[in-house]
Amino acid sequence: MGPRVLLFACLASLLALQAVPAQGSPTDRPKSNKKRQTVDTTVDGVVIRSLKVNCKVTSRFAHYVITSQVVNSADEAKEVAFDVEIPKTAFISDFAITADGSAFIGDIKDKATAWKQYRKTAISGENAGLVRASGRTMEQFTIHITIGPRSKATFRLTYEEVLKRKLAQYTLDIKVKPKQLVHHFEIDVDIFEPQGISKLDAQASFLPKELETQLIKKSFSGKKGHVLFRPTVGQQQSCPTCSTSLLNGDFKVTYDVKRDKPCDLLVASNHFAHFFAPQNLTNLNKNVVFVIDISTSMEGQKLKQTKEALLKILGDMRPGDYFNLVLFGSDVQSWRDSLVPASAANVQAAQDFVQRFVLAGATNLNGGLLQGIEILNQAHRSLPELKDHASVLIMLTDGEPTEGVTDRPQILKNARDSIRGRFPLYNLGFGHNLDFNFLEVMSMENNGRAQRIYEDHDATQQLQGFYNQVANPLLVDVELHYPRDSVSAVTQNRHKQYYEGSEIMVAGRIADHKLSSFKADVQARGEGQEFKTSCLVDEEEMKKLLQERGHMLENHVERLWAYLTIQELLAKRMKSMGEEKADLSARALQMSLAYQFVTPLTSMTIRGVADQDGLEPLIDKPPEGVSF
Repeated sequence: MGPRVLLFACLASLLALQAVPAQGSPTDRPKSNKKRQTVDTTVDGVVIRSLKVNCKVTSRFAHYVITSQVVNSADEAKEVAFDVEIPKTAFISDFAITADGSAFIGDIKDKATAWKQYRKTAISGENAGLVRASGRTMEQFTIHITIGPRSKATFRLTYEEVLKRKLAQYTLDIKVKPKQLVHHFEIDVDIFEPQGISKLDAQASFLPKELETQLIKKSFSGKKGHVLFRPTVGQQQSCPTCSTSLLNGDFKVTYDVKRDKPCDLLVASNHFAHFFAPQNLTNLNKNVVFVIDISTSMEGQKLKQTKEALLKILGDMRPGDYFNLVLFGSDVQSWRDSLVPASAANVQAAQDFVQRFVLAGATNLNGGLLQGIEILNQAHRSLPELKDHASVLIMLTDGEPTEGVTDRPQILKNARDSIRGRFPLYNLGFGHNLDFNFLEVMSMENNGRAQRIYEDHDATQQLQGFYNQVANPLLVDVELHYPRDSVSAVTQNRHKQYYEGSEIMVAGRIADHKLSSFKADVQARGEGQEFKTSCLVDEEEMKKLLQERGHMLENHVERLWAYLTIQELLAKRMKSMGEEKADLSARALQMSLAYQFVTPLTSMTIRGVADQDGLEPLIDKPPEGVSF
């Protein structure tokens, strides 16, 4: 009989194995820790013997394995917990428990089938293992089991994600929160990038700077990088005499790759991955309109932080840029009738306007949006010199449309019909009292994306951080082409704009017949001229390159393609209806099952483990975690 489960696979902290210790202060830490190794690491009879996070990154594809072994040193049965926070963009691909000499393995199946056995639980209002959001970017996974006296349990969780380049770097986020001292704690990150690694850093929010420098080992050379964090028990203590842990916070690894060539092309196992991020391009001037919600729900801190962000953003406009501001409450008003150049005088006048405006009435989102679109469309029609600029529309709102046109499908249609693919629309949803899916669909339908702005002390920085990602367009109308007769199932290969510090990633399948070489052609429009480049990879060269990976993930190109394809199908599914939505769902489900990913369409049960009602644990993924 398997171990009893006190269940929820809801999502909780990167590795919390049962303990609620007292507080301590990490001050006056002695250099030697020999005596402190004798500290009692037992909490309520439970010892965490080891807790290891192993991450292997191969060409932006990150494969994580978290393993924890806990020991019940008591003479009676004890409950132990495995709590993990993983990125919302990641997919769980495996989970296993070994306890009392038996192994219990996760089994991924379509959600409808998995939930049939939970009908009773769902009706009673309980949550049988739902994965839940934790903070802004993470999801929390927790499972509790009871193990016998003087016995041990081992947990192993595997998840995968594709790293997205933002502001000139890739970031691996690892949450650390073991809740008690761990005999053997380790974070081990291996990175292999065929282009070569140009920089590598690692930081721990929970460590003082001098201890961070001492304990985090990081190195990179050529194509390989390595980060190791392996604190002793003594180095984990929150103070020299404390039995509580200092490890509580974020462990981040950031890196970037060399950009000697305009693009990088990988081919393996009849799949390809294309990474496009050319350097040394001239920034395009831009036409940008900010559409700002000034309804009364924006009062207080939200208004203050929005103004602070706008003042900074306006101050960073380049002289060649053109801009305008549109405000919407019950009524709609523009700062100027048309786009104006970002001269020092105009920027100052706009900043004065931002400092003066006040809140007014309800939320005429449709009216504000259409006025912002019309300002950009008018500029394209009447000012030919602005046609070569990169146009961007950014809307910030904190609520539901309550004035003017309030029907969501009609608003979506109005936006599509007015923009007609000419420029991207970026939506910023401030807070939680709004329909974020509505904003996401609107952005996706218009070549942009949506981002939630959290009501917190750093909302100003969140707004500025988003703008910084789109502040420097380098290319527009980017198209990436591949041999027509040789490829299929290609992910999105047309992008409205390419921004400094980002990267365009395309993957696809290659026909079974052998190719001695594989070519990609890119065309776009840059500052004052057409941009064209080609990438070519030789089969023999690629074989040699793949041999260099050593222990890295063998089928990473194929799994990268599968990950991107599933994410795109789920995104398209959000904005579809009827037969089209059913078809997209079926394709995403088929791929999720084929590659064993826990997605919004699949669930993982754990065979052989059951709670007091005889139900197996169920691991789910919340829908909002899939945007990429």
